[in-house]
Amino acid sequence: METKYIFVTGGVVSSLGKGIISSSLARLLLSRGYSVTIQKFDPYINIDPGTLNPYEHGECYVTVDGHEADLDLGHYERFTNIQTTRANNVTTGRIYQSVIDKERRGDYLGKTVQIIPHITDEIKRNVKSLGNTGKFDFVITEIGGTVGDIESTPFLEAVRQLKWELGKNALSLHLTYVPYLKAAKELKTKPTQHSVKQLQAIGIQPDILVLRTEKDIPLSMRRKVAQFCNVAPEAVIQSIDASTIYKVPTMMHEQHLDDLVLKFTGTESKGEPNHSAWNEFLRKLDSAEKVVTIGLVGKYVELQDAYKSINESLMQAATYCDHKLNLVYIHSEKLDDKNVDEKLSGMDGVVIAPGFGQRGIEGKFVALKWCREHDMPTFGICLGMQCMVIEYARNVLGLVDANSTEMDPHTAHNVIDLMEEQKSISNMGGTMRLGAYECRLKKGSIPAEAYGCELIKERHRHRFEFNEDYRERFEEAGLKCVGENPGTGLVEVVQVPQLTWYVGTQYHPEYQSTVLNPNPLFISFIKAAIANSDNKNQ
Repeated sequence: METKYIFVTGGVVSSLGKGIISSSLARLLLSRGYSVTIQKFDPYINIDPGTLNPYEHGECYVTVDGHEADLDLGHYERFTNIQTTRANNVTTGRIYQSVIDKERRGDYLGKTVQIIPHITDEIKRNVKSLGNTGKFDFVITEIGGTVGDIESTPFLEAVRQLKWELGKNALSLHLTYVPYLKAAKELKTKPTQHSVKQLQAIGIQPDILVLRTEKDIPLSMRRKVAQFCNVAPEAVIQSIDASTIYKVPTMMHEQHLDDLVLKFTGTESKGEPNHSAWNEFLRKLDSAEKVVTIGLVGKYVELQDAYKSINESLMQAATYCDHKLNLVYIHSEKLDDKNVDEKLSGMDGVVIAPGFGQRGIEGKFVALKWCREHDMPTFGICLGMQCMVIEYARNVLGLVDANSTEMDPHTAHNVIDLMEEQKSISNMGGTMRLGAYECRLKKGSIPAEAYGCELIKERHRHRFEFNEDYRERFEEAGLKCVGENPGTGLVEVVQVPQLTWYVGTQYHPEYQSTVLNPNPLFISFIKAAIANSDNKNQ
């Protein structure tokens, strides 16, 4: 069948959940047996979110091919179980960079380079590049930002052209907000009408409207919206607040969103979607009564999106272990020897979060020392693993000034350092190890037992490495290097075997944890935390 293109736009306000709606629709189409992919177009000029502050952008997600991407790609993967790549996330910066490179090479034969057709053509080329592979029945393209934003204009113009060129093979889904005014005790549809009018003024007529709302929208009101917006009454769907984002596919299916997409694109139905595995996850999520309490120690804990993939991985693992997750955020800048016992003693397990830079690092050392001395199940991820190494060097090996050269370039004991070949590179991205790398695990170690194999592949996003010069001293003192890159010998995983569950990974296992395939290391960690909770209760 010919590839069908679905464009998802947003109106009224940002952060309505276009990524969740796109992911939910992809999940429904996959469950019906179609091949699907999703891409995100972000209208900012940065080349990628790699250099963006988490306060600006939340988590930076990493794809298997080493692209630093928008956090919505995490949702795409968690919902669909399909790995994304560089082609699934494109920014204005990437588009302009590509066009300017072509202009410098002379590809435009001296013509004046303009927004239309050159920028819009480049956007269209990127939209269709996934469809042109012949692998996908549906390509869902989410346009970041809100209709009316100046930055989004070239993307929306490209969508207008593509809808015209592709005819029945293209469909527009517009997500808007229907606010509830408490004082008037009324839902208001006027913002939605204005948003659709703006879209129509650009030349795009939405085929399906999804209305985000906190209250149930009466059928009469949805018909009114359909009438004012030139949309079929059955194509006005509400997306009411749910207890978990993972219920959204079910809610969309109940309102026939997937049926509408098949009907409007002239696609033959392959029968009802098979939701058994997804529904089993939701059943476990709803029926769990016991609680496991995990402390997340980091410096961005006030930002709900900064550790998004870790939060979701922990929740998925807890669900599969028939427990509800109680995630307690612990600000590493506010943690010290005086309050650490009070902050951590109520936890069943502790995660030491990843990150970059000096801020909040001493609090992580305090937490790790306490966890190690109290045999608390502890999981260090990326910088969290590096902090494990530094704390162990200081308090067990007696190297009191041990540090990473990221924090102290002149430390006498650089237990974490750049590799020699990285030291001459000045470009920030050039020194990063990004994307999926192989790791060989030591037989009998906690990670090897968890994965059920000794050769794994996980994603990285870091610059500094475990210093091989200190390996023997750590091993003799009880911190074992139980995972390494088979090609370079770089240490990827550390464990203290005499403790119940004390593991650090240089890689980010959270990037490969999905609803239908939770990461085994998170499952293993949650099981240890549950056992710790049971022991405390006894």
